[in-house]
Amino acid sequence: MPVPIRPAPPAPPGTGSRSHPLGVTLREDGQGADVAVFAGHADAVDVCVVATDGSETRTRLTDVDHGVWHGHVPGLVVGARYGLRVHGRWDPERGLRHNPAKLLLDPYARGIDGEVALRPEVFGHTVDETLRGDLAVADPRDSAPHVPLGVVLGELPQELRVRADERPRVPWADTVVYEAHVRGLTQRHPGVPEELRGTYAALAHPAVLEHLHSIGVTTLELLPVHASTSEIALRRRGLSNYWGYNTLAFNAPHPAYASAAARAAGPAAVRDEFRRAVQDLHAAGIEVLLDVVHNHSCEEGPDGPHLSLRGLDDATYYLRDAGGRPFDVTGCGNSLDFTERRVVQLTLDSLRYWVQEFGVDGFRFDLMTTLARGRDGFSPDHPFLVALGTDPVLSATKLVAEPWDVGPFGWRTGQFPAPLHEWNDRYRDGVRRFWLTDAREIALGHSAPVAAGRGLRELATRFAGSADTFDVQRGRLTSVNFVTAHDGFTLADLVAHDRKHNEANGEGNRDGSDSDTSWNHGVEGATDDADVLELRRRAIRNLLATLVLSTGVPMLTAGDEFGRSQGGNNNAYCQDNEVSWIDWDLQDWQTELLDDVRELLALRRRYPVLREAGVRRGSPVRDQRQDLLWFAEDGRPMTVEDWHQADRRILQVLVDGRDRGHDSVLVVVNGGPRQLDVTLPTLEGVTTFVPRWASTPDRRSRPTAAGQAVRVAPWSVRVFATP
Repeated sequence: MPVPIRPAPPAPPGTGSRSHPLGVTLREDGQGADVAVFAGHADAVDVCVVATDGSETRTRLTDVDHGVWHGHVPGLVVGARYGLRVHGRWDPERGLRHNPAKLLLDPYARGIDGEVALRPEVFGHTVDETLRGDLAVADPRDSAPHVPLGVVLGELPQELRVRADERPRVPWADTVVYEAHVRGLTQRHPGVPEELRGTYAALAHPAVLEHLHSIGVTTLELLPVHASTSEIALRRRGLSNYWGYNTLAFNAPHPAYASAAARAAGPAAVRDEFRRAVQDLHAAGIEVLLDVVHNHSCEEGPDGPHLSLRGLDDATYYLRDAGGRPFDVTGCGNSLDFTERRVVQLTLDSLRYWVQEFGVDGFRFDLMTTLARGRDGFSPDHPFLVALGTDPVLSATKLVAEPWDVGPFGWRTGQFPAPLHEWNDRYRDGVRRFWLTDAREIALGHSAPVAAGRGLRELATRFAGSADTFDVQRGRLTSVNFVTAHDGFTLADLVAHDRKHNEANGEGNRDGSDSDTSWNHGVEGATDDADVLELRRRAIRNLLATLVLSTGVPMLTAGDEFGRSQGGNNNAYCQDNEVSWIDWDLQDWQTELLDDVRELLALRRRYPVLREAGVRRGSPVRDQRQDLLWFAEDGRPMTVEDWHQADRRILQVLVDGRDRGHDSVLVVVNGGPRQLDVTLPTLEGVTTFVPRWASTPDRRSRPTAAGQAVRVAPWSVRVFATP
C-alpha cells in the first residue's frame, strides 16, 4: 500500500524564511530550518521530511527568486531525513524533466542515508525491467523507497573544528604527492586493525603514517571521497565503481569508506570520522588533497536515472549543443554546464565547504577542461577559473588541474592560469618513451626514433620542467610530474606488459588505453627469468629516479614505491578487490625498491637545488635562469649537433647550486644498451663528485675527481653530488 503523506503543520508566527543560501540552514532557535533549492524551470518545489516508517511530511516552498525556491520547513531538524519533489513540465527534448513522483537528493546535502537501488522506479521516464524505455513518457511510480535521502547535520564537535594553525602548508617546492584510494591503501594492511581497514580512520593510523613518513610523502591525494554510486552497465555485470568518479552528492563523504561503527551511528559520525582523519594527518605534517569530479554526475546519459540535478533542472545543469541536444565532453554520459552560473556556484560552494568544514588543503580537478568551457569552448579566462583564483578561501589552497577532457579541442596542458598547477601528461609520455618504448626498439636492433623533440632532447626538456609547455611566468613548479596514476598500468605492470589485460572488467578487453607506452622486456607478464626481472626492476628505478630528480612537483601512485601489480589491468576502476587493493606482504626485491625510493626522496630533501627549480630567490620571474648544465659523455658541454644526434642516449646534467652556496647534483643517464665510460665534467670550484645513488645492483663507488671517468652500466642512472 502507498505510504500516507501527512501535510506540513503551519509555520509558527515569525518563522518565515529570512534568507536563502542554497541548501539547509538550521534555525538557531531550533524551529526547523530554512531551505533554498535552485530549480529554474519548475512550477513548484516540495521539501519532504521522511520518517523512519517512510511516511512524508511535505512543505511547499512558496517563495521563488531567480529560480531559487526557498522557505521555512518546521520539521527539518538535526538528524532529519529529507528529499525534494519538483513539479513542472515534462518535455525531455527541451531539458524539462520535472516529475514529482521522484524523490530527489538535495545537491547541497551534507549527509546521506541509503543507496541507489537500480530499479525502474528511479527513472523519471518509463522503463521496463531491463531499464530501457521511452523518454517521452513520465513514470508515475514513487522512487522514495529506492533512493538515498539527505540528512540534516549539526555543527562539527568543538574538538574537530578547523583551526587556522593546523594546516601543514607545505611549500610547492617541498611537495611530494602520493595518490591513493581510501579503501585500496589500507584494506590489506597488516598493521591496521581489521575493523578499520579500508576506512577514513585507517588513513591516519600510525602504521600508515610511518610508511608515508619513511618515504617522504608530504601530501596525500585521495581519489574521490564524494558520495558516489555505480553505473548501470557496471551493475549489470555484477561490478561496482571502485574509483568513485561518479558523484552522487558533492558535499557528503562517501559512507562506505567509514568504519562500521561510524556507519551504524549515522551520517554525522561518517562526517566526523573523515574530519578526524584529516586532523590526524595534519598533526603528522601531511596535507590532504581531494580528487574532485565536478565535470559530470552519476545520472549518466539522457536515459539514465532521475536522482538529483536531472529532476531539479536538467536544462540548466547539463551541457547542450547549439541545437539543444545533450552534449557530452567527458565520456561519462553527461557533462555539467559551466556556462551556467548556478553550476559554477554549486562547485565553488562545495569546494569551500570541504576546505572550511573538513580542513582539506586543496583539490585535483578531474577533466578540468570541462570546468573551463564557455560558449566558444575552453577559455583560460573562464569565470570559474577567475573565481577560483581570486576566492580568498580557495586561492590559498593547492589547486591542480587534469588539463583535458574528451570533447573538441579538449587537450589543454599548459594553458590553465595561475594559481593552478597541472598534471603533465607530456612528462609522463616523454619519460616513458625514453626508458621503455624507445628502449625496446633499440634493444630489438631497430633505429632510434628520430621524430622531432623525441629521444634525449625530450627527456631533457621534461627533466628541466617542460619549458615548452608551461609559461615561464607561472614557474617551473607548475608541472606536476608523474609516470603513473590511478588510470593506466601500475609502474610494475608498465615494465611487464606490452598489452592490457582487462578481461575481468567484463568488456572483452576493449576498455582502457591501448597505448600505455610500456615494455615487457621480452616476456609478457609474470616470469622467473632472472635477466628479464633484473631489466624490469632497473627500468622501474630509472623511471622513479627521473621522476624524483626532475624539476617540478613529483607525484607517486600508491604502491609504486614497492612495485605493486594489477596483473596487467590498466583500467581497474571497477575492481574493488585484490586487483586494486595494495598488497603489503613484500618480497625481497620490493623491500629493496622501497629503500631506493626512500633514498631518492631523501636526496631531494637533502639538496635544495633539486627543489628550487633554478629560480633565484627574490629575483623577478623574467630574470630567472635554469641552473642546469648539460654535458656529453666525454665531459664537454653538449652542442647543438649533439642534441640532434637521433641515436644519442647518454647525457650528464648538473643541477648547479654553486652561485647560491649549495651543493650541486650531477645526474648521469645511460639510456642505451652498452656499458660506457663517462668523463665527469670539469667545473670551476668543483674538484670531486661523490656517488649518492645508482639504479644498478652494484652501487659500490668511490668519490671521483672532476675530469675523471666512471663506468656507467647500460639502461641506468647514476647520481653524484659535490661535497
